[in-house]
Amino acid sequence: MRFNSATADRATAAVFFALGAAMAWGGYVMDRLEIRQIHPASIPGLVPMILGAALMLCAILLARSAAATPRDTEDDDSGSLQDFTFTAIWSCVFALVLVGRIPFAAGAAIYIAGFAGWFLVPAAPIGSGRMKTALFVMLFGAVTAGAISALFRYGFLVRLP
Repeated sequence: MRFNSATADRATAAVFFALGAAMAWGGYVMDRLEIRQIHPASIPGLVPMILGAALMLCAILLARSAAATPRDTEDDDSGSLQDFTFTAIWSCVFALVLVGRIPFAAGAAIYIAGFAGWFLVPAAPIGSGRMKTALFVMLFGAVTAGAISALFRYGFLVRLP
């Protein structure tokens, strides 16, 4: 499969910008809680507005980097479809199989390590380099899953499955 990655980046940037704008607007028009004497800075739409603005900024940066890429350059991304398929299937496995059946932190660790391992381990040098990369990926998955679980449980006070 051959495609122009600069064109794909431009299209992705447009979609991300529109999504970020929708998130920011939705957060802005969300009902406020001043009627209940809640501080105005604790508006329910604050997080969606911030995330929408961050997504729009990332879209702008992606579009700028795509503009710096020559239009006539075509990349041979034969692994792109394979990577997309893995990402879709692995995300479905996480959502449909792991979440709710095992503790969230364990499921997230498996998902993150599997996802990072798919891309990092084959790129590592054969031999001890791959072993070190695999160990790093497992550690990264465990630490990241623990941090995410702690953030949602203690920072956002959300009960995880």
